[in-house]
Amino acid sequence: MPKALQGSSKGLPLSGEEEEVHGIVEVTQEEHDSENDAQDDKLALEHRIRFKVDIRLCTIAGILCSLNLLDSGVISSASVTSMLSDLGLDQGNRYSVSIFIFTIASIAFQLPSTIAVRTFGPRIWFTFITICFGLITLCTAFVTTWRQMIALRILLGIAMSGVYPGLTYLISTWYTRREQQLRFAFLQSGEVIVLATGGIVNFGLNRLNGSHGLKGWQWMFLVQGIITVFLGILTYWWMVDFPENAHQSFLFLTPEESRIAASRIEKDRGDVEPDPFSWSKVLVHAKDVKIYGFCVLYFLQNLVSTSLSYFLPIILQGGMGYSSNKSILLSAPPYYYAVVPAILSSLIGDKYQLRGPIITFNCICLIIGFCMLGFADQVTVRYVGTYLATGAYVANWAAMATYQANNVVGQWKRVYTAAAVTAFNGAGGIAGSFIVRRQEAPRYLTAVWVSIGSHIMIIACIGAFTLYFYTANQRQRKGKKIIEGTEGFRFTY
Repeated sequence: MPKALQGSSKGLPLSGEEEEVHGIVEVTQEEHDSENDAQDDKLALEHRIRFKVDIRLCTIAGILCSLNLLDSGVISSASVTSMLSDLGLDQGNRYSVSIFIFTIASIAFQLPSTIAVRTFGPRIWFTFITICFGLITLCTAFVTTWRQMIALRILLGIAMSGVYPGLTYLISTWYTRREQQLRFAFLQSGEVIVLATGGIVNFGLNRLNGSHGLKGWQWMFLVQGIITVFLGILTYWWMVDFPENAHQSFLFLTPEESRIAASRIEKDRGDVEPDPFSWSKVLVHAKDVKIYGFCVLYFLQNLVSTSLSYFLPIILQGGMGYSSNKSILLSAPPYYYAVVPAILSSLIGDKYQLRGPIITFNCICLIIGFCMLGFADQVTVRYVGTYLATGAYVANWAAMATYQANNVVGQWKRVYTAAAVTAFNGAGGIAGSFIVRRQEAPRYLTAVWVSIGSHIMIIACIGAFTLYFYTANQRQRKGKKIIEGTEGFRFTY
C-alpha cells in the first residue's frame, strides 16, 4: 500500500500533503469508474439498437427473400400435379424454360433495381416490387397456355430482381463485419422456414383440386399471390431505412439512436455515407477482379440450390417412388433442418471470424449428401442425403454473403458487388434448371455429379482466395499496402 494511504487505513490523521495526494487518488478513481460506467452504458445502448434492428430488419428481409424461394416451391409443387399437362409444359424443355426465363429477366434488372434501393429508399422500393410480384403471381393462377406462363415468368423475374441483392446490400450497411454472418443466417432461416411451410400449405391447397372450378395448382398461385400483396403493403411500415436515416422509419429509432448506429459502421469500415450517384461511380468497380471470384462462388453454389429447390418433389416422386401428395409433403422437412446448420455455422463463423473454413466444411457436407442421394440403394438413406445437401447449401448462402460483404468497402461498391454476385447466382440457376433430367430417374446422375464437381471447385476457389487475402494482409501489416483504399482495413477470410 502507498505510504500516503497507510495512515488513513489505520485511522491516523493525514498531513496536508497526504490529504492532497489522497484526494487526487480518489478523483482519479472516480473518473475511471465514471468512464467505465459510460462505456457500459454505450455498449448496452448499442446492444438495444442492434436488437431492434434484428427484430425489424432481419424478420422482414427473411420474409421478402422467401418469396423468391416460395415461388420455386409453388412451381415445383405444381409440377407434380396436373399443371404441366394442363399448360403443355410437359413437352420438350418447356418446364425448364419457364424456370430459367425467370432468372434471365431477373439478371437483366438486378443492378438497376439494387441501385433503386439506395435512390428511392428501402421502404418505397421493396413495397413497390413486392406488390408487383404478388399481383403477377396471382395472375399466374389463371393462365391457360405455356406461352402465357412464360410471359408472366418474365414479368415475375423483373419484379423480384432487386429483392435478394437489395436486402443483402441493406443488411451489410447495418452490421459490422463481425456481426454479419449470423444476420445473413437469420435471413436464410426465414427464407427456408417459409419455403418449408409453403410446401405443407401447397399439400393442403392441392387437396382443393376442383373446388370452385380451380385446379390444385391454381389454388397454390392464387393464395401465394394474395399473401404476397398483403406483405407488400405491410412492408411500407415494417421495412427500415439505412442507418443514417433510420429515425425516419415508422416507430423505429430515435435520431440519437440512428446517429449511434451509423457511427458503429463508420468506425468499422468508414463507408456509411455514399457519394452522389453516377453510373461511373458504380461501374468503376467492375475492374476489381476479386468480385468475379465471388461471382464464381455464387454460380457454382446455385447450380445445386436451383436443382434441389425446383426439382426436389420431382426427385422424390420419380426417383424414390412417392405419390404426388407425399412428394410435396416430404420436400418440407429438409428445409426445416437446414436452419440448424445455418445458425450454428454462422455463430461459429462470427465468433472466430472464420469465413473460408466454414464454406469448405459445408461443401464437404453437401458432397457427402449428394453421394448418399446418388449412389445409395435404400430410399431412406437417399432421403437423408437430401437433408445433408439442403442444410449445407442453405448454410453456405449466409457464409458466402458474409464472405463478399466483409471484403469490400464503399456504398456503391457494395451495390455493384451485391448485384453482380446475384446475377451470377441467377446464371447458376439457369444451368441448374437443366441438370435434373427426368429420363435419368431414379438416380439423376448428371445432377449428382455436377453438384459434387461444383463444390469441389468452390473449395479450390476458397483456397485461392485465402492465399490472396493472407498475402495482402501481411503486406498491409508491414505498411506496404492499403487495402480497399481504406487505412487499417484488412481482409476477412
